[in-house]
Amino acid sequence: MDFLNPRALRWKIAALAAAACCAVAAVVGFLVHDATRERGLRVGADRTLTRLIAAEREYDRTGRAPADIDVRSRDELPEPLARDLATFAGTETEPEPDTEPETGAVTEPGPPDTGPYATWYDADPPDWFWMWGAVAVADDRFLVVRDDMSTEVRSLQLLDRSIVKSVLAALLFVVPLAALATEPINRRLRHGARTARRIADGDLDARIGTAGRARDEVTEMASAVDDMAAALQSKLENERRFTADVAHELRTPLMGLVTAAGLLPEDDEAAGLVRDRLRALNALVEDLLEISRLDAGAERARLDPVPLGELVADVVRRTGTDTRVGTVDAEVVETDPRRVERIVVNLVTNAHRHGAAPVEVTVTGARITVRDHGPGFPADLLERGPQRFRTGASERGRGHGLGLTVAQGQSEVLGARLTFTNAPGGGAVATLDLTPHASAA
Repeated sequence: MDFLNPRALRWKIAALAAAACCAVAAVVGFLVHDATRERGLRVGADRTLTRLIAAEREYDRTGRAPADIDVRSRDELPEPLARDLATFAGTETEPEPDTEPETGAVTEPGPPDTGPYATWYDADPPDWFWMWGAVAVADDRFLVVRDDMSTEVRSLQLLDRSIVKSVLAALLFVVPLAALATEPINRRLRHGARTARRIADGDLDARIGTAGRARDEVTEMASAVDDMAAALQSKLENERRFTADVAHELRTPLMGLVTAAGLLPEDDEAAGLVRDRLRALNALVEDLLEISRLDAGAERARLDPVPLGELVADVVRRTGTDTRVGTVDAEVVETDPRRVERIVVNLVTNAHRHGAAPVEVTVTGARITVRDHGPGFPADLLERGPQRFRTGASERGRGHGLGLTVAQGQSEVLGARLTFTNAPGGGAVATLDLTPHASAA
């Protein structure tokens, strides 16, 4: 089923839409995550600085630090805070606030007559997330604040999960919607494919149709296929008409020639040669007329119950050729005996003309097999089937190449299957399968 085929166009378009949604969501999510993280760091740093300023003022007033504030020496400070405070103390001018994303340390000048403040974001997930702050209040004495940043971190994690859930929810909506949105295109493409197969099967009147369609790529493709089908139909009809006209025009003078040849002496060698060539020319004209009727689709099979083994044996006997006939469980088949006879005669004649003895005909069930022991069918015939006026290879002798073409056309009228292969031990093998399922195989 096309809807469940993962390689169908609808799912490729849906995958492309999903990839585009994921790419957009990833960019937006990264920007939102980064902005929220920076805002959280600023809020944490501001909170820490507020506590530091209040603690410093109380320390200046009372000489004691608040209970929740540590007083440490320089050696007891975390290394990033100690380094940043020392860096600020060693400058002669007030530096601009400096942020280092790797450590989260920020050093800012304090109010007049106060020391610099330093903050440092200490993140070691999943154990802790702290915002540190420090300010010098005396030689080698620092007030140190530590604020828990877990709330901000959890908020950021919740935001990330919300973004992921939103993207998944959007994909659950976008992917089916994209698959359904491509259904009109898929329907038009499937209709075009079915029409193309009908044309390939011989329905030259089939057209995709583009009336009322928007002028998009699918419409242009459909229009091109319809134009190709129309051109092909015109060429084939011209060829078919030419073949029929030529054959009909040749029949009248040919009949006159046959009548005149009948007046020639029977024991004259030249007269015999003329009659032989007239018979070949008459066979060619009859083949051309038959092909024109087959091409026009005017032929219809008249089905009757036929004992296939007896029919084939009688047909081969009447060919007057040295052909072996064998039967194995031959069946009674609903078919057109006249057309089966035409096919068998052409296959046997072709085997004697282009192959080599012995020629064998075997009837097995509803299947007729004709085999010779010559050079076999050429590769071109095995690949493309019989071609008019082509015998395929010089080693297969002379001929106009219409016998197998007629046999192929008659088998199609019967709804049978005619195949051509080469035997492993050498020789050409033609098989006519008259079983009811043969044409669909």
